[in-house]
Amino acid sequence: MTTAARSPHPRAAVFDVDGTLVDTNYLHAVCWWEAFQQQGHRVAMTDIHHTVGMGSGRLLDRLLGEDRDHEGDDALDAAHKSLYATYFDRLPVLDGAADLLRALADRDWRIVLATSAQGSELEALRRAIGADDAIRDATSADDVDASKPAPDPVRQALEDADVPPERALFVGDTVWDVEAARRAEVGCVALLSGGIGRAELEEAGAIAVYRDPAALLADLDASPFGRMERA
Repeated sequence: MTTAARSPHPRAAVFDVDGTLVDTNYLHAVCWWEAFQQQGHRVAMTDIHHTVGMGSGRLLDRLLGEDRDHEGDDALDAAHKSLYATYFDRLPVLDGAADLLRALADRDWRIVLATSAQGSELEALRRAIGADDAIRDATSADDVDASKPAPDPVRQALEDADVPPERALFVGDTVWDVEAARRAEVGCVALLSGGIGRAELEEAGAIAVYRDPAALLADLDASPFGRMERA
C-alpha cells in the first residue's frame, strides 16, 4: 500500500460505527426484539434488522407505525439501551477497523464518526475500536435534529471536519447510511459487515462495496479513497 502525499486541500473520511467498524447490528436486533417482547409487541427479527442504523424514533415509526400510542416509546428505548449495555465490555470490533482508520489518517484524511449512538454507548464503541488517536471527532444523535436516513449526521460530520462534500467519502453498512450520504452529496463506500446484501446497497447508490474494513484496507489504493487522492 502506498502512502499519499500530504494534500493542501483537506479530505474527510466519515464513518458509521455500528455494523461498519463494530460488529453490533445483530446485537441491536436481538436487544430491540427483547425490548418489544417486554412491552407486548410481536415484531419479526428480520424487520428489526433492516431498521438498524436509524435513530430510535425512526426505527419505532417504521416497525410500530407512526399512528401508534407514543406513550410507550421511552420504555422501549430504555429497555433496548439497558439490554445492549450488557455487551459494553465485549463489543466485537470488525477485522481491520482500527488499522483502516489509522491508515486513512496517515494519508491525511480527517476521520469523523457519524453514529446514532450516544453517551456511554458511544464511549463503549470507541473503546472497542481502540483508535481514538486517529479519530478527529464524532457526531452522535445528540448533535443533530434528525437521524439517518436524513443527511443531518453526515452534514454535521463534514462541518466538524471543516471539509466540503466533494472532498469527503462516507463509509457505512446499511441502505440508510447510503441514503444519508447521497442526500448530503457525499459518495458512500458500503460494507457487507452489517448483514445487508450487495444488491440492496448498490441499488441505494453505494459507489463501491467491500466485505468489511479489512477488505477495504487491502484495496485502499484502488478504492474510491485512492482515486480521490489521485484526482
